[in-house]
Amino acid sequence: MEQLAVVWRAMVLDRDPDADVRDLPGIAVRWADCRFPFWNCLTLTESGVDPALMRQRLDEAAEIMRGKKRPGFLWVFDDLLRDDARAALDDAAQRAGLAYAFPGTGMAGDFLPVPEPSHPDLTFVRVSTDAHLLAYADLNSRAYGFEPEDGRDGLAGSALWREGVHAYLGLREGTPVTCAASVEAEGRLFVALVATDPAFERRGYGEAVTRKALHEGARATGLTRATLHATAAGAPVYPRIGFVPNSPMRFYALADA
Repeated sequence: MEQLAVVWRAMVLDRDPDADVRDLPGIAVRWADCRFPFWNCLTLTESGVDPALMRQRLDEAAEIMRGKKRPGFLWVFDDLLRDDARAALDDAAQRAGLAYAFPGTGMAGDFLPVPEPSHPDLTFVRVSTDAHLLAYADLNSRAYGFEPEDGRDGLAGSALWREGVHAYLGLREGTPVTCAASVEAEGRLFVALVATDPAFERRGYGEAVTRKALHEGARATGLTRATLHATAAGAPVYPRIGFVPNSPMRFYALADA
């Protein structure tokens, strides 16, 4: 949760210096209000949350989300909730006007550095131009089912992603088919926005490009620990690299969005 709050602060302010970035009691707001829904984020931040406090925070989160122009997600880390609150989470979210969107898993590991990867189908290119950024955005849009304009609104023109993030494209016969990035965050490398073109899944491309982003990030920073938030599609891949699952997550959107 802390890694999310730190990394998303930088990502959201990169997209809009006037974005809504606040740390409220029990809720971190990281909301660019752009078309890329991953940059519109709230997360619950307290630990040991009981059912009553959980219901209060869900109501507050939903109210914040209703005040925004663009849709986004509330990220909830199950292990921050008490057992009784965790069991009641989905029902409480529904009463607050939130709809369950998809699951995730927090993962971490002390396994860096990793060897420089290779894949017989791929060459790797660091994101350093506007064209690279658009290719990276388009891969995420295809992988996550967004409109192309949504992904581009999240990354187009970003100086942070060209200079401060270790972001890589995997090219197959010159065409970008997969991507991954790592960024330094409070003594760790955080892996973000891993995506593979759906037409080229199950070929080891996502694992290879993630290894590349970690290899280059670790080489540049000397860091040995990495963290990430995995979707269901990526969850089987990351343990092969060295990540260990440590917290289930749930994503919620406004039910009427």
